[in-house]
Amino acid sequence: MLVEVDSGHHRSGVAPAAAPDVAEAARAGGLRIAGVFTFPGHSYAPGAAAEVARQEREALNDAAERLEAAGFDVARRSGGSTPSALLTEPCGATEIRPGVYVFGDAQQVELGRCAPEDVALTVWSTVVSRHEDPEGPEGSRRVVLDAGTKTLGGDRPAWASGYGRLAEHPGARISALSEHHATVLWPEGEELPTLGTRLRVIPNHVCLVPNLVDEVLVDAGAEGLLTWRVAARGRNG
Repeated sequence: MLVEVDSGHHRSGVAPAAAPDVAEAARAGGLRIAGVFTFPGHSYAPGAAAEVARQEREALNDAAERLEAAGFDVARRSGGSTPSALLTEPCGATEIRPGVYVFGDAQQVELGRCAPEDVALTVWSTVVSRHEDPEGPEGSRRVVLDAGTKTLGGDRPAWASGYGRLAEHPGARISALSEHHATVLWPEGEELPTLGTRLRVIPNHVCLVPNLVDEVLVDAGAEGLLTWRVAARGRNG
């Protein structure tokens, strides 16, 4: 097993100084200690990645040194999150476990960790309602899509500019979500899409999307569209 260390996210894990106590208890229960791990999830904030990577390195090394001093072999120091992954130094972690990087999402775009064209998973949706009042207040130019929290999830950190982005319309913002619908504020100067127009939504938090659907369509180039079953669907428990 690996001993989980809190490197500043304050979600789970123990302080590095407590790692030997956890390791001793685990060994007494018949487990073999292989190293330490952490999740630096507080890197999900503008400008935070470099400082969080430093905290991760210090926490992993501190815990590893204490375990070795207590007689444990530390073969692995595991860390990593998508915003900080490229800043992780080999003198800290021996492996990284970023998850969102597989697809990318609107949070990573907004944090500057990837570009919109790097995002590999989007949600097709259809314009089911449109509203345009040139004399109205802000938000009068908007469309409603048939994709809500049951498809996109509902995550929106305080610093995010919306609940998602549109791949082909970077100035648009999803201002509100309900179970089955997304309200999209449309930028001035761009023609409002007609009813029935299909748009690609970049979700804020991509991890939620495969967890909410049974199948995904894969653009396989010359092979056309393939259908992949989501193998872990319904296995949250």
